[in-house]
Order: sequence, then structure tokens, then C-alpha cells
Amino acid sequence: MREFMSRKDTMAHTKEKQFVCDICDKVFSQKGNFHVHQRVHTNDRPFVCDICGKSFRYSGNLQEHTMVHTKEKPFVCDICGKGFSRNGTLQMHQKVHTKEKPFVCDICCQSFSQKGNLQQHQTVHTNDRPFVCDICGKGFRYSGNLQEHTMVHKEKPFVCDICGKVFSRNSNLKRHQRIHSNAKHFLCNFCGKCFSDSGWLQKHTSGHTKGKSYFCNTCGKDFSSNSNLQIHQKVHTKEKPSVLRHHICDKSFLRKGNLHQHQTCHTIEEPFVCDICHKGFSRLGNLQQHQRVHTNDRPFLCDICGKGFRYSGNLQSHTSVHTKERPFVCDICGKGFSRNGTLQRHQKVHTKEKPFVCDFCCQSFSQKGNLQVHQRVHTNDRPFVCDICGKGFRYSGNLQEHTMVHTKEEPFVCDICGKVFSRNSNLQRHQRIHNNEKPFDCDICGKCFSNSGCLQQHAVIHTKKNS
Repeated sequence: MREFMSRKDTMAHTKEKQFVCDICDKVFSQKGNFHVHQRVHTNDRPFVCDICGKSFRYSGNLQEHTMVHTKEKPFVCDICGKGFSRNGTLQMHQKVHTKEKPFVCDICCQSFSQKGNLQQHQTVHTNDRPFVCDICGKGFRYSGNLQEHTMVHKEKPFVCDICGKVFSRNSNLKRHQRIHSNAKHFLCNFCGKCFSDSGWLQKHTSGHTKGKSYFCNTCGKDFSSNSNLQIHQKVHTKEKPSVLRHHICDKSFLRKGNLHQHQTCHTIEEPFVCDICHKGFSRLGNLQQHQRVHTNDRPFLCDICGKGFRYSGNLQSHTSVHTKERPFVCDICGKGFSRNGTLQRHQKVHTKEKPFVCDFCCQSFSQKGNLQVHQRVHTNDRPFVCDICGKGFRYSGNLQEHTMVHTKEEPFVCDICGKVFSRNSNLQRHQRIHNNEKPFDCDICGKCFSNSGCLQQHAVIHTKKNS
């Protein structure tokens, strides 16, 4: 035993390191340390908390974690009095007061108080995903994301309290529970039949769409009715579609049937009331369609880009983005639009009509809908709620962007380096690196930067000199 300890001490002094990791080439002088290190690559977490089930690579981390449950915080900041369960966490916190951020990203100039945070941040630029699922091979930037992903393969913590079926995600459980509650939010626009799942609706509508027998001789596009074909053909003939206007509200329609249906708004009672916002409707189908505003259901998907819509009409209008069809033309400026309603809204730009005024700030709007959306700024109303984390948003588009945080969707791809982004604006900001664009210039010394954050950090140099 004494001889072994002597040999171990000799290795420590001579810095002999004989155990080499075959993944990252890091070397270790002791076999135990070598084995512990390998957990970084295997994501092995043998130390499990018996209170909440969370697992850790090292026993010390488990001991520190248990303080979360026992509420022990022995390390106290002498500046603000905040307590921490670890001395290292206290030291990191104290940099908030000293404003120390010595670790700077050499790509975007963002600074960090810890080297580890900088290294994690740099994976955004390098697209490095070191944490790989050993089942499906999908890579992740952070170990926490990998842990969450592995539930897809094994853990199913969300249980239906009616039938006992289990799911790996809360959103899947909620979708399943519609079967028991008989909630059917997805309405077929052809026959009025309702479904609890968008996939079933798509299968059902295929029975209607298979019967498309009216074909455009110019472009080959098919339609389910002759009237739809005739409206479409005006795109090729440049003929302006005839518009039917309602004599009471002046709302316009392309089809006589739609006009007749609209007239019920003026003549019939509204017995179907939304239990969330109390808006009334003359038809059950209209109420079911309206409720998608609150649930943010978007069952109609574009088969080109995958974008979802609440109503089939919105999907049809959207497809013109891809087909470039703009049959509705402004007779003042010649600008074309894919929808008649969009043209009518546009024409108010020329007439300067803004009849809808905000009671809070007196800002005026050309449309009632825009006023209602604007007033959420004053009321802080956030009707679009994430069903995963509960965060609320003023606009449905913001909710859609936010859900990508949970789904890890990154549909915007840089065509130069292949890096992916969840938002188009982030992709455009990133592409300045390749194009060497530096649109943000310092008005004191003239130095240019690729993003506003780097410019703001740089400006501090001048303010310190002046002070």
C-alpha cells in the first residue's frame, strides 16, 4: 500500500498522464478521473436525487442539488444579501455587481462573465452540437436539450387521467384528450363535418378534393367547381373580378353564395356564444372556427413551406405568395394584391382614412382590427398562450416564433455555411458575417460594426474617455 501511494505521489509530481480519452484526447494521471470524465461524452448520470428524480454525473453535484429541496443557502452575497447553495454560484453572482465580463466572443462581440458561458454561446456560431442522442443520432448544443429529447424515446410522464394512455409531451396529451371531451375544432369547409384532430380532417378532405374535375387550360391548375375555375381564369385574362357588395355594411364578396351567407349577420340572432370572449355567432360552425383564435389551432397547412393557418381561405390566399398571383390591382398606384380585402385595406393609404381612434393615446387606424390589436399595448392583454410553458403573447405570430424554443425548429438555413435559425431576422443578421456587411457605424470615430450590439459596446469606450 505504501509503495502504491508512493508511485501515485510520484505521478502527481512528474505530471505523468497515461489515460487518454479516445474521443477528445484529454489525458489523465488516474484511472478514476479518466472514467469520471467519460460521463461527459456518454451522458451517464449515475447519481439520482431520491426526491425529484433528477440525475447528475458527479456525487458532489447531487449533494449541492439537494439544497434546492432543503432550502439551504449557506453562501451569502455581502452586497445584496442573496443566498446561494454553492460558493462557486456566489462568486459568479458577484460579477453582477462588479460588472466584470472579461470573456468576449470574437465573432459578435458579446461579452460574458464566465468562460463556460462564452464557450456555450460560441456553439451558436459554430453550429457545434456535441450532445448526441445514442438512439436516433440527433445532436444538441446543450445537455439539457438532449435530456428533454430522450423522453421521446423512453419516458412518457404525461398520463391521461381518463384512459391511462401516456405521452412524452404535454401537447400530445392535450390533443389526445379531445377524444374524451368530444372537442372537435377542425371543420371541413366542404361538408361542415368536424374533427378533433387536424390529421383526420386532412384525410377526410382528400375525399372531397379527389373530385376536382375543372381544369384551367392555361396553367393546368384544377378546381372542385366551375365557379372557382372562372374566378381563377381572370388571373390570366387580367380581367378584374366582379365584386358583390352588401347594401348595409358595404362588405364585398366574389361569390353570390358568400354574400347570402353574410346577410345572416344582419338578419338572424346569434345563439352560439364563445365561452371565452362572449362573442356571438349565427352558426355553430362559425363559433368553432372563431375558437381557433383562442386555441391557436392552425389545421390548414401549406404543402410548399409548411406554414399553418386557421382558415382554408387564408391558406388559399397564402399560396399566392408562392404562385405570385395578384389579380386585384389598385387603380390609383397599380399595385397588385392576392386578396380583394387586402386591396381595400391598401386603398385607405391613398384616401388617408383612419376612422378608428384609440381612447388611451389617440392614435388612429384605418381598420378596426388594427385598433383592437394596438390596444393590447395599453391593456397588456396577451390572448395567445403557449400550452407548454404558459407564457402569453399579444400576437399569434409571436407565439408561433416562441414555440420553436420548445420544438427546437430552425427552418431558416444559411446557404453559405449551413447554420440554421429559428427566425429569419436572425439568419439575416448572421449573413452579414459572410458578406462582411457592417451597417452600424460609430458617429464619433467612424468604426463600423455588423450588429447594433457591438456598436453599443464600442460606444462605451468613448463615454468612459469623456467622463
